[in-house]
Amino acid sequence: MGETAPTQEKPLSRLVKLVYGSGEWSYASFGTLRQIFYAIFLTDVVGLDARLASFAALIGIIWDAVNDPLVGVLTDRARSRWGRRRPFLLWFSIPFGLGFLALWWAPPWHSQAALFVTCMLAYMLSDTFQTLVSVPYAALTPEIAPDYDERTSVTGYRMFFNLLASLVTAVAAPMVVKSTLAGGGTLQQGYITVAAMFGGLAIIPWLLIFAVVRERPRTAAQLAEPISFRESVRSAWANIPFRFATGIYVLNWITFDLVALMLPFFLTYWVSQGNLVASLNFLGGPMAIESVVLGLLLITAVVSLPFWTWLARKLSKRTAYIIAMAFWAVVQLVTLLVRPFQTTFVLVLAVLAGISVGTAHVLPDAIFPDVLEWDELRTGKRREGIYYGVKNFARKLAGAAAIFLALQVLGWFGYQSPPEGVTQFAQAPSALGAIRFMVGPMGTILLCCAIAMAWFYPLTRERHARIRRLLAKRRARLGA
Repeated sequence: MGETAPTQEKPLSRLVKLVYGSGEWSYASFGTLRQIFYAIFLTDVVGLDARLASFAALIGIIWDAVNDPLVGVLTDRARSRWGRRRPFLLWFSIPFGLGFLALWWAPPWHSQAALFVTCMLAYMLSDTFQTLVSVPYAALTPEIAPDYDERTSVTGYRMFFNLLASLVTAVAAPMVVKSTLAGGGTLQQGYITVAAMFGGLAIIPWLLIFAVVRERPRTAAQLAEPISFRESVRSAWANIPFRFATGIYVLNWITFDLVALMLPFFLTYWVSQGNLVASLNFLGGPMAIESVVLGLLLITAVVSLPFWTWLARKLSKRTAYIIAMAFWAVVQLVTLLVRPFQTTFVLVLAVLAGISVGTAHVLPDAIFPDVLEWDELRTGKRREGIYYGVKNFARKLAGAAAIFLALQVLGWFGYQSPPEGVTQFAQAPSALGAIRFMVGPMGTILLCCAIAMAWFYPLTRERHARIRRLLAKRRARLGA
């Protein structure tokens, strides 16, 4: 007997894709600020020793190890007239926005221990609220878009908003902070202003998604009483494509996070040689050098999105990803050739890196949902929550590992926080060497590991289509 073709489901409207994709604005504005500016905020604004600051982030990720998978299981078990995921977006949208402020408050304590504890607790609080919206949001992707290529399309909408938010925050944050400093204010005032702006804007998309997006109904068999949390994690780990997809995801994002995290240090202390208010004449006026570099990188990433989406359809997600990461690895290695004050060279490299950064945002997220059908074929259940809980944990693990590694290395090689009120401060040659290594060769090594993981990823388009046919045949047999 031949295999039954997958059930043809009505494609999502452009409005639904736009509204759903807008959730990435909230997620990415929070994430971009933390990726790029949190380390330098802890050292230069809070005044924490770099090595002590790294442990504050590390303890926060230990809490992540608990809350992400638990929230995933919680959303799998939730039952309401609004569905399993959407109620979380309604309940925790405002607390998520307030979490911005907690993360970017510099306590007025003089004790390093008191600063450490306060920053650690603020990190944990803001991360908890972020988890309570980001896990159910991400788990909606395979629920609203069951098709292999439809998921790439939905992820493209998501990553458009992701890169747009990253662009706006990366450009606006340094300008707000440095203009506050130049106007006689403090760095803390600048950062808290940025947090209030983007924290308020972050609330809106979650409420729109709750109002517009609808979850697909699930059968009674798919929503049967779930197994224990431990068994859920064990079963997820037995999913072979899930292991590879998670490996790709972690290596992909630890690279992006590490490079983004070190970029302000690289631009301030190597390219600008310690000028804390360095700017460039760009678009008819002075702009913070971080704003120009990050702006060019992310604009290029947004513009390149349609090309990478097309290439993924033409070849495959895996092949397109490998091509893009190989190109990015070469660009990162070339950063070793940058000399002080070579701003034009830096801007060219930012554009070249941006070509691949768009892929790093889209394709790992487009690859990941396919592991859900493999799991359903094995178990008969739809457990998006636990998988996206683990995936979200992996994402945060990458970010925390990047922060911990970067700050530890800076501490080992003699990085010093500039005294309050100064605008020119030189770092030791050993610290500058560490900064350059983490931006260049370290990024290249991590990208090569991600390429190797993608090379062995087992779920091709053809295999995924076969799995969907088998699932359709099973559902037909069960009368679903």
